[in-house]
Amino acid sequence: MDDHRREISDGGLFIRDGFIQAVGMSSDLLTSYKDTVDEILNLHDHIVLPGLVNTHHHFYQTLTRAVPAAQDANLFNWLKTLYPIWARMKPEDIRISTQTALAELALSGCTTASDHLYLFPNGSRLDDQIFAAHEVGVRIHASRGSMSLGESKGGLPPDSVVEEEDAILHDSQRLIETYHDPNPGSFTQIVLAPCSPFSVTPDLMRQSAILARQYGIHIHTHLAETQDEEAFCIEKFGRRPVAAMQELGWVGNDVWFAHSVHVNAEEIEVYAKTGCGVAHCPSSNMRLASGTAPLMEMLKAKVKVGLGVDGSASNDSSHLLAEARQAMLLARLRAGLMGASLSADSGENHAEARKIMTARQSLEIATRGGASVLGRTDIGSLEVGKCADFIAINLNRLEYAGALHDPVAAVLFCTPARMDYTFIAGKAIVKQGQLTTIDEVQLIEKHNRAASRLLAG
Repeated sequence: MDDHRREISDGGLFIRDGFIQAVGMSSDLLTSYKDTVDEILNLHDHIVLPGLVNTHHHFYQTLTRAVPAAQDANLFNWLKTLYPIWARMKPEDIRISTQTALAELALSGCTTASDHLYLFPNGSRLDDQIFAAHEVGVRIHASRGSMSLGESKGGLPPDSVVEEEDAILHDSQRLIETYHDPNPGSFTQIVLAPCSPFSVTPDLMRQSAILARQYGIHIHTHLAETQDEEAFCIEKFGRRPVAAMQELGWVGNDVWFAHSVHVNAEEIEVYAKTGCGVAHCPSSNMRLASGTAPLMEMLKAKVKVGLGVDGSASNDSSHLLAEARQAMLLARLRAGLMGASLSADSGENHAEARKIMTARQSLEIATRGGASVLGRTDIGSLEVGKCADFIAINLNRLEYAGALHDPVAAVLFCTPARMDYTFIAGKAIVKQGQLTTIDEVQLIEKHNRAASRLLAG
């Protein structure tokens, strides 16, 4: 996954102080460095890949997976069902759910995750998430989300879960100054992320962008996820979601949007020209029947695209390798449907519509693509000078039997596996399939108790 897309058989890495110092054949690295290393990790029979990058999530939603009343709802009704439950969360729930989500992500190959936390009930703070993430050891882009437009003012969320805008901006500045680390190899970066056009005011969107740019940090929100949102924006602002963002100053290299399912060719071109990124969340979009994002069209236009597992109550999983597989398959389904809808004599357009996503393209979105969306140049590939974030999967397992002629493709086409190793900054967060930083059994017990309490009311 370097700039030349090299795939090295029997390759290896030499790591020092959390960064990659050399990449090459294992035999050459052993000859050059064996007398200077503290540890040699033999990953024979494994495939080693860059750590995966998750660009959109809601960790707290692990507490409300598969809630019966929300199982078959579209986005707006799903939110209305779950808002009252989420309003009961406490700081400890934020910590537990963060660790559960990050544990699941690490076991699926994720080494850097962006989370969008946009409601803070009962004294909860983004600090609770940041402290919990440090204990797990996964790099985090912690989004200070917000909701200020309650039902009484024409918004979607109930008034009980919204905040005053001055308090939001004050806390945003505090978090940036306290936690944001822009340096290579950083484990914590802060993002400002008003939740969506239907849950904040235009003024908060503008002020959040201004504040973020004063400090040189990224901004993020949900956009163009559903047709309901499109209708809301047209009624409220007189324009489609992307045009509304342009009006508010929400375009540029420091911006990325979750979903972008309902965008047309002109809006994709806006993304490409201004440098906006997209967090593609295929499982969530299918789960909520939101639609199919024009992924291949965005890639063709050179839009920055990463993957997001999205909230664990709209995907009900935090398995990032599985999300990469889902992205590949959904893009192929869209290509097939588009091809079938075109006439046989449509020539080049027909051929373009029939192009399908490859396994390597999907892996690239999950690694280099995600790093680009988050504005990180130190992660996403296994190259000299990059962070020593890598994953390894033992190919001698039932799931890959008969597929060893192309192990890179096998990890996408075959059943997504639990990682055997997940290394972050050269430290094993997952070793031989087990978490090393937290007790998985105890975490599950605490998480289930918290979830039961929330659902009990």
